[in-house]
Amino acid sequence: MRKYGSVCALISVQWRCGALLLFSTALAHALNGGMLYPRETPTRELKELNGVWSFRADKSTQRDQGFQEQWYKRPLRETGPIIDMPVPASYNDITQDIALRDFIGWVWYEKEIWLPSRWIEASSRVLLRVGSAHYFSVVWVNGIQVTEHEGGHLPYEAEISSILKSSAGSACRITIAVNNTLTLHTLPPGTIDFMKDTNRYPKGYFVQNIEFDFFNYAGIHRPVVLYTTPPVYIDDITVITDVSGNTGLIKYLVSVVGSESYSVTVTLRDREGQVVAQGVEVAGQLVVPNANFWWPYLRNEDPGYLYSFEVMIMGKTENGLMEDVYVLPVGIRTVQVLGHQFFINGKPFYFHGVNKHEDYDVRGKGLDWPLIVKDFNLLKWLGANSFRTSHYPYSEEIMELCDKYGIVVINECPGVGIKKSESFGNSSLAHHLAVMEELVRRDKNRPSVVMWSVANEPASQLPEAGYYFKTVIEYTKHLDATRPVTYVSNANYQNDQGAPYVDVICVNSYFSWYHDAGHLEVIQLQLHDQFDKWYEKYQKPIIQSEYGADTIPGYHSDPPLMFTEEYQEIVLKNYHSVFDQKEYVIGELIWNFADFMTAQSVTRVVGNKKGIFTRQRQPKSSAFILRDRYFKLANNTGWLK
Repeated sequence: MRKYGSVCALISVQWRCGALLLFSTALAHALNGGMLYPRETPTRELKELNGVWSFRADKSTQRDQGFQEQWYKRPLRETGPIIDMPVPASYNDITQDIALRDFIGWVWYEKEIWLPSRWIEASSRVLLRVGSAHYFSVVWVNGIQVTEHEGGHLPYEAEISSILKSSAGSACRITIAVNNTLTLHTLPPGTIDFMKDTNRYPKGYFVQNIEFDFFNYAGIHRPVVLYTTPPVYIDDITVITDVSGNTGLIKYLVSVVGSESYSVTVTLRDREGQVVAQGVEVAGQLVVPNANFWWPYLRNEDPGYLYSFEVMIMGKTENGLMEDVYVLPVGIRTVQVLGHQFFINGKPFYFHGVNKHEDYDVRGKGLDWPLIVKDFNLLKWLGANSFRTSHYPYSEEIMELCDKYGIVVINECPGVGIKKSESFGNSSLAHHLAVMEELVRRDKNRPSVVMWSVANEPASQLPEAGYYFKTVIEYTKHLDATRPVTYVSNANYQNDQGAPYVDVICVNSYFSWYHDAGHLEVIQLQLHDQFDKWYEKYQKPIIQSEYGADTIPGYHSDPPLMFTEEYQEIVLKNYHSVFDQKEYVIGELIWNFADFMTAQSVTRVVGNKKGIFTRQRQPKSSAFILRDRYFKLANNTGWLK
């Protein structure tokens, strides 16, 4: 087992990966196996472990007491004081302890459960899956390490069948240690400052520095589940769809593990359950006459149409035939960038939507179903047809609803805050490639995902950024040749080293806010200049990927002053006036959908207030401005029926 030590060790190369990773090894460390979303089927069972877990933060000076004393070898309550902690949730805002709210280092979770005896007695595989835990995780079952994972926003899992069988008849104890320390080589990056002046700081005092403008929430943020598969199982499915007139085409590839002798049956059903196409090969193409295409919200009276892609395998084993079934929702659609336009199903598409955060009171970034459904209702009320997963992959549960409702997604990895030259080296690059591989593996089949974003506001003007982003973008295209790739820039158009390699230019700008604060009269002039110069140099379609102004709800002034609702309205209207004059501008995404928490600073009053909704999802006056505009855009382009 890898040795986990002090905070100093956590920020070393050894903490990350045990040895210096070179780019040449990145492809050799390709991911093993698929990562199908856990679903119950006739051959698979699912047990959610959400609820209250035992919890303990390792507050020792070096943050290594838990590893030194091997807390994972016995019930956590026997190691010292524990508290209850909900899962999924960020731990930061659950208690009244300010030290826990801003805690950096290892925290320990534990859950004891009983499993159905049939899971242990049968030949089923049992897998433990964590939807996400921020940032670095180590997992034990009954004191035996089963996996570890780097990265705070993507799922990981481990098969635990043999451990369960060896301890049959007793409870199963799951221990997860999570560390939120960020280094120059993590995504997102960060640095640690050790304060050595003991006249001003306690001994051993350190501070985590970040270069991103949202709170570094930590903990187990998404569901933890156990699920079963047969010994012969469907490991992965890849679908690529195409459109020919009214006909839909679905190319597919099924990966089977556990037997070299098996049969495959693929059945495509429409929403009513009727069979519309079938196949009997591990790889093939289904032809769907008069297909119902997947359309974005407001494009069609029935957006987000999904078929059920049912895969059944029958494999030979020493114990006889084994069956496995998996059902994948599939939407038939195409995506293309051509000239200065973006096309979905051959029709020009204009992004009018939002940027978001997984963020809310008390639970932080923890998955919360009432909040998720509320947000989608607000998106539909607003007339938003799209959003960007700023600045990390969102939960699979959110992505499922995007597929269902026809909300178009720019899927962004956690590459935010890449500001220092050290974060463009080989070690960071290798990790960035691995993260993109995990993200594409997870979301490759989702019709809502139309573009990958590999970073937000990096220091793309640095000379080393050119090779770095050329490599990341080319590798992402190698993983998925069906979707365009971008990253979001706030660099000067002349100096952006990665822009030549993207398919769509995404630009963030805050005229009259961070630049020429309070001077509304300069917005249109500067925005015209921004767009014209980017397009003249790169001849690519452009999305205004962020714009906006902080607004405290209930603050008013006439003439409009900064932080008032009137000021936010005027900023939006000035931007909209310019958008409407640029045919190569293919989208506008407001920053932000809702107010969200940030680190404490003199520039933030209990978080970022650029939302058109409050953090509690109440509308500011700008929400009505956008609602009126978005529905008019849908009507004017002929996409709203």
